[in-house]
Amino acid sequence: MIEWSDEDLMIRDAVRGWIDAEVRPNLDALDAGELPPYDLIRSLYKTFGMDEMARSSFASRIARERSGEQRDDDGDRPAGGNAAMSMLPIIELCKVSPGLVTAMGVSLGLAAGTVMKRGTVEQKERWGLDLLTMDKVGAWAITEPNSGSDAFGGMQATARKVGDEYVLNGSKTFITNGPYADTIVFYCKLDDGAAGGDRRDREILTFVLDRGMPGLEQSRPLRKMGLHSSPTGELFLNDVRAGADRVLSGGSGGGKESAKQNFVTERAGVAAMSLGVIEECLKLSIDYAKKRELWGQRIGDFQLIQLKLAKMEVARINVQNLVFRHIEMQKAGRTPTLAEASAMKLYAAQAASEVAMEAVQLYGGNGYMSEYRVEQLARDAKSFQIYAGTDEIQVTHIARDLLSR
Repeated sequence: MIEWSDEDLMIRDAVRGWIDAEVRPNLDALDAGELPPYDLIRSLYKTFGMDEMARSSFASRIARERSGEQRDDDGDRPAGGNAAMSMLPIIELCKVSPGLVTAMGVSLGLAAGTVMKRGTVEQKERWGLDLLTMDKVGAWAITEPNSGSDAFGGMQATARKVGDEYVLNGSKTFITNGPYADTIVFYCKLDDGAAGGDRRDREILTFVLDRGMPGLEQSRPLRKMGLHSSPTGELFLNDVRAGADRVLSGGSGGGKESAKQNFVTERAGVAAMSLGVIEECLKLSIDYAKKRELWGQRIGDFQLIQLKLAKMEVARINVQNLVFRHIEMQKAGRTPTLAEASAMKLYAAQAASEVAMEAVQLYGGNGYMSEYRVEQLARDAKSFQIYAGTDEIQVTHIARDLLSR
């Protein structure tokens, strides 16, 4: 794949029209954190029939599974859409408000994706459909205050078996959608009461929790540098009782393998998000370089400005090629390895952050002002190098794969 098809471009233009009508007028309220993003996301779903496609696909899938057909693993893919259709809305939304994509992606790709991959038919019917249609907001809770990048080894949240139930305790932080989530996919370690053994190696369990459960507290949105349109919060669990019907146990490898599969989904998606930021920053920079004049000539005539634009274009081509490669892999039915997804994220996230900061520099003093959109995009792009695993973690996963060959 070397370019978008005519059908892809029609989809892109339709999404752009919706963004111009629905998102841009609300951009200030979104970036101020005054407007939660969920009604806008639901509007996107209804406008393009994504909710009805999800319902139809879900019904077919459940019917297949009830008839005994082998389960598939497409729970995190937009129902009824091709590979390009899943990427184009991400790219276009990230040109304006990357936080919308983060909020949507965690609810759909991570929370719904985990339920649909790991849940029983009953669990999918109980939680999956509402998440896939965005009727309910989902959160995916793995990060803890003291674990950071050591998500599994440093995990302190526990589940202790008491009779037919589990008692959950612990806290999570930096949880996308945490303040507003209706459904929470929660990772913790099994506390089997054994005194010996390394706590780091204990089994990881995955639970599905609902807003309002006794002992579950969801914080207000945290203040942060960027991605203000994506609410982030903390979760506190104090003796939360969860029945065995809330444990996701399907698939191989348990909760740890489930989380790793989601890391692949999330990291590959960052390439599409980065492409959106890069394309928008390049477009804004070109427009500004043509209009802004110094010493009687437009700044685009100066070689240093031309160098900035040229480097932005090189980054755009490279990241677009990563996205095209990912689309071709999906068409071929192949999922990237963790190392491949990490490589995509590492390069794309760094490129987006560098391009956005260069755009700020090209704008000069205006670039530092919030009325010029490159300022917001630069703040938002920096988050790509941190969430879904920092740059340093991506390097580790890539290098381990290379050294294991």
